[in-house]
Amino acid sequence: MYQVLRPSQSLWVPLRGCRYHVRQWGTPHPGATPLVLAHGWMDVAASWQFMVDAFSEAFVNQRPIIAMDWRGYGLTESPPTDSYWFPDYLADLDALLDGLYPDQSIDLVGHSMGGNVVMMYAGSRPERIRRLVNLEGFGMAATVPSQAPTRMAQWLDELKAQRAGSNDLKPYSDAAGVAARLMKTNRRLSQDKADWLAQHWARPGPDGQWRILGDAAHKVINPYLFRVEETLAMYKRIAAPVLAIEAADDSLTQWWKGRYTLAEFHERLQSVPSLQKATVQDAGHMLQHDQPQALANLLENFLR
Repeated sequence: MYQVLRPSQSLWVPLRGCRYHVRQWGTPHPGATPLVLAHGWMDVAASWQFMVDAFSEAFVNQRPIIAMDWRGYGLTESPPTDSYWFPDYLADLDALLDGLYPDQSIDLVGHSMGGNVVMMYAGSRPERIRRLVNLEGFGMAATVPSQAPTRMAQWLDELKAQRAGSNDLKPYSDAAGVAARLMKTNRRLSQDKADWLAQHWARPGPDGQWRILGDAAHKVINPYLFRVEETLAMYKRIAAPVLAIEAADDSLTQWWKGRYTLAEFHERLQSVPSLQKATVQDAGHMLQHDQPQALANLLENFLR
């Protein structure tokens, strides 16, 4: 199994009705800029471990580094709900920063869904962010108002399915089954990393079956349409320098089958006032697993 170089410490933070789990690495120093890491959909804070291990000693020793399990993921609790709302992630992040780093600017990194969260947050609270890194946080395909009735109906149907248990996540007989699932999703993930991640991505229940640490309600679609104009307005208000990092594999086009492309995402990024772009070679969407050293190097150079 993968051997962790820098074990994290767990913090438990009461936050907006949730008992939030936060992993902490690094060394806090007075005046040091904290680095906050936001994971993606159906992921957990432990997903950042390989990248944290790849950071240099000097980088880790000069600042605190934290990663939260979003509500309904990992070890963070969530109020009973049958669907999740994107603005809650921004509100949770805002409350977390107010509690841990009041009146202090931070460096903020988000992956996938977390990348979308941090971009929206930086547009809402530009004064709180010193530097921002977006790892494959592409947003969604553009919509038109005529899609609204169908989208709302789909949400209602998915809520029915959620109540019926149709969205329940597949259990696994053991940790090895979870690791195999992770490796099936990411062909680059090595066995030792998959075995380690499985211990944090899932837990055994009373029946001995291993279950993913992600609330099935996350699978329910948002009833409201994604509006590109609102996203661009947020991007334009980002005051911090932004580094947008992509994997060499074009996951976006693969997911959307051409209905939303990397070229469209790059066009949206033109609204960001101060932007740099970088590509990580030999990596897919989970680039923090595939190339943690290359990613750590990019972040260290940008966050100096």
